[in-house]
Amino acid sequence: MFQNLAGKDEIDQLKFAADQGFTAWEDNQMKKRPKDLQEKIARTMSRLNMKMGVFVAHGSIGSVTFANKDAATWEGILSEIRDSIEVAKRVNAKWITVVPGNVDENPRARLALGYQTANVIELLRRCSGILEPHGLVMVLEPLNWYANHGGTFLRYSDQAYALCKAVNSPSCKILFDIYHQQITEGNLISNIDKSWDEIGYFQAGDNPGRKEPGTGEINYRNVFRHIHERSKKESKDFIIGMEHGNSIKGPEGDQAVIDAYRQADRF
Repeated sequence: MFQNLAGKDEIDQLKFAADQGFTAWEDNQMKKRPKDLQEKIARTMSRLNMKMGVFVAHGSIGSVTFANKDAATWEGILSEIRDSIEVAKRVNAKWITVVPGNVDENPRARLALGYQTANVIELLRRCSGILEPHGLVMVLEPLNWYANHGGTFLRYSDQAYALCKAVNSPSCKILFDIYHQQITEGNLISNIDKSWDEIGYFQAGDNPGRKEPGTGEINYRNVFRHIHERSKKESKDFIIGMEHGNSIKGPEGDQAVIDAYRQADRF
């Protein structure tokens, strides 16, 4: 996101971001990075007093995984969760992203959505049991069907809320991606309030286009104001991950992203 102004080296990008006032960093691909680079990133972030955001622990988009009870598939997912613990500790991460795969639409299976939901809850409970002793939190991300991820099991904020209530674990919370939820259901501030006690993390991106705030239809200044004011009242603290592209190429695009967040933060 800042490689035109900061260079392609990850450590230089971290230092640049800190100089611009950013206090956290999200890296979905952290789990795939070499161990020595993970350690270097963690040391740098510690020196810069930056928090680590999410990385993807499991994201089976396009495959039926949680919804259908297949022993081999489930054991593979649990193995991914276990592997993520070591990475999270290495990079000082608390939150890991989990996407529970697709809906089972196989006409031969004829598995009603309620039974699929029960399967998802069961596996999420098993994942939570692995994470709880380590104080780690998987955040479940609802994804939109209309622009990006047709067929995913988890789509709605109320659906994610119900799953978290059913799992009933401090290690299972919601990743409220403002971009996805604008496309799926809108009514952002109301849905944030209704699912508030189960939200562990936010992500940003404007719609249409999935670029920085101010390039689409979402009133990010009001959304950020609401999150900030409610967080302050309840002594909560959230990271908002910038999960989007740059609307403009080159150094001007990097600066446009920085300027966009400064504008959105001027409430």
